[in-house]
Amino acid sequence: MDLNRRTPLLGGRSVAQFMRRYWQREPLLVRGAWADVRAPLSRAGLFALAGQDGVESRLVTRKGGAWSVLHGPLPRRALPPLKQRDWTLLVQGVDLHADAAHEMLCAFRFVPDARLDDLMISFASDGGGVGPHVDAYDVFLLQLEGRRRWRIGPVRDARFVEGAPLKLLRRFEPAHDWLLEPGDLLYLPPQWGHDGVAEGACMTASIGFRAPGADELARALLHGVAEAIDGDDVAQAPRYADPRGAGTQAPGRVPPALQRFARAAWHRASRGPRALERALGEWLSEPKAQVWFEPGRASAPWGARTLALDRRTRMLYDAHHIYINGEAFVAAGRDAQCLRRLADARQLAPDDLRRLSRAARGIVQQWQSSGWVHECRTAARKALASPRGDGPKGKGTP
Repeated sequence: MDLNRRTPLLGGRSVAQFMRRYWQREPLLVRGAWADVRAPLSRAGLFALAGQDGVESRLVTRKGGAWSVLHGPLPRRALPPLKQRDWTLLVQGVDLHADAAHEMLCAFRFVPDARLDDLMISFASDGGGVGPHVDAYDVFLLQLEGRRRWRIGPVRDARFVEGAPLKLLRRFEPAHDWLLEPGDLLYLPPQWGHDGVAEGACMTASIGFRAPGADELARALLHGVAEAIDGDDVAQAPRYADPRGAGTQAPGRVPPALQRFARAAWHRASRGPRALERALGEWLSEPKAQVWFEPGRASAPWGARTLALDRRTRMLYDAHHIYINGEAFVAAGRDAQCLRRLADARQLAPDDLRRLSRAARGIVQQWQSSGWVHECRTAARKALASPRGDGPKGKGTP
């Protein structure tokens, strides 16, 4: 990706300009960001998806000043009539279930995959919304169908309404009021208050990002480092002993020698080469809890067809490892170059497949058997869906 190339998705700005000026700094409204935009799913398709087990969905309704939330699965009979006002259906992770949604999400891969989370689609009846709220992460709001009015502003009072089933801002003072139509895109940095209300029935895509808290990340890393201690290490590890121990008159006290032994054990477990980096990569590439894969198989000779990652597969890498769906593999040289190309492009051409070593080829074939990668029917996959053109379209605001 050319980070200096202008794109209509960002209002004629380059990715470099957008990241330098707006990313995590200030909102940006782009009119006509996605020409001829089409919803990845029809309304009926979205309703059907919301009724499936393993799909995260919510129904938010408002009657006067009272809000209610119902969590899925939500069969069609659980949803209000289309003509009823003030209700919203939100379906998370649509990119995991529909290729068109995954391709739409891929248009935002100028942000690292380690930060990119999912694509949520909301359907709202006239007046529907989820109230004024704030997110701890960046978000792009792409209008798919109909119109939605967004009021946004910096949050000066972060307190929430007591007793509400949603985290509604107690005081919300919007600084901007914008009506979005199909193809319009609104970027919001973290901690910006926003309230979107449908004007007539509408569908909106929300592209969200991961922003783990320090406590969440610490727990994940501690767990990952512990998982990395294999049986042989445990068998060879020293066991606590106190041959020169003496009797005690304070049996409830933890012996300082045992504390020192525990501290040394922790250092021993965590000082392994790149232990923290490996634990981080495994955690970041772990699929969501509701994701499962169907076993696959090869139908063509090795290297005869392009391989592409399944839309549910998360694949990352660092200087020493390849990470895929929560697993880590050491890679170097030509193997590392090819597998990194697979992670970046989400596909690998036949020439690159034939360059892999026998060991790396065996690993990729295992991924294929697990359904993590698939053969493409053609030599190259169709280009990922993205806004058309290279120059600015419409008006960028502000």
